[in-house]
Amino acid sequence: MNNMHTKLTAVALLALTLGGCALAPGGHIPDDSSGGLFSDDNRNAYEQEFSEAELMKLVDVYNISPMLLAELQTAPTKPEFNSALEQARNSYDYIVGRGDILNVTVWNHPELTIPAGSMRSAEEAGNWVHSDGTIFYPYIGTVEVAGKRVTEIRDEITKRLAKYIESPQVDVTVAAFRSQRVYVTGAVQQPGTVPVTNVPMTLIEAVSAAGGMNEAANWNQVTLTRGNTTQTFNMRELYQSGNTDQNILLQPNDVVHVARNDDNKVFVLGEVRQPKSYMIGQSGITLAEALADAGGLFEATADASGIFVIREAEPDSGKIAQVYRLNADNAIALVMAEQFELQQRDIVYVTAAPVSRWNRVINQLLPSITGLYSIGRFSDDISN
Repeated sequence: MNNMHTKLTAVALLALTLGGCALAPGGHIPDDSSGGLFSDDNRNAYEQEFSEAELMKLVDVYNISPMLLAELQTAPTKPEFNSALEQARNSYDYIVGRGDILNVTVWNHPELTIPAGSMRSAEEAGNWVHSDGTIFYPYIGTVEVAGKRVTEIRDEITKRLAKYIESPQVDVTVAAFRSQRVYVTGAVQQPGTVPVTNVPMTLIEAVSAAGGMNEAANWNQVTLTRGNTTQTFNMRELYQSGNTDQNILLQPNDVVHVARNDDNKVFVLGEVRQPKSYMIGQSGITLAEALADAGGLFEATADASGIFVIREAEPDSGKIAQVYRLNADNAIALVMAEQFELQQRDIVYVTAAPVSRWNRVINQLLPSITGLYSIGRFSDDISN
């Protein structure tokens, strides 16, 4: 109950914050005297859960600098040969199942081979695997085929035909693959099923067979559900960097889901010309790109020394958020903005208030941060 009260308090504070912004023009950060977030009423409500000092302990604060960028920068992915995938390909063999159509050919014995004429396809002329997993073949009768490879079926038929035909030469192929499939759902052009055949199928091939990803796809979040386990793959690394570790050989009844990029966005707020959310493209988005998409800063009111990136901390870190500050008083700092890669759900905030007292500004931002992230966790709890 106390946890629920904490989240409701944070949500209420966020509503008060947004209401205050609507009544007062500009993107300023309210202080104690403005009746904003830390007015007596709001302060008393919030201090039931956290004090300002406690809030500061829940946030990691960094200045964006060349040293920080060097720490955050990840080495580019180098294409590597996926030996495990290649080994799985080489050892792959199709397993016949119920509903498949087999073609059995006995050389020099046309009476045992049903020809596929001009009026019938190979599927129509073949031997259908019945629901009990068997086919019927002349002379030898019922043959168990479900769960076997075609080579095993060929050997079985050859052995049994040898009682009636001298040295029979038998060939068995699959004319129609109907028993097994994988499912491709989500943001693809043609969601549905893709049949499993005698050609091994990988994750990327299944997505391609479904028409490829559509414009709403999140390349960074493709999930594979196999039984009770789920794995997440990054198609961006596979398509753009050639990282074949993000590819895997599929099995029957696998479910491949391409997530939509609805959540793959960043929020640009404060003293910018077009404050709103912006989608992250397939190549990612940097801080400079996000500010440019928002039309740039309001020169008359924005404080270029106070550009913040607010990022939710990891759930098990014991923190609320990580806050990065860019001082763009010097235009050269925009080079660092171009090198700072934003992540999904980052909040970019440009303040109009002087940043002469750095800790105070961050302290004033914290209730909004807490409210934003508490809403998401509160929604998760409700859904659960």
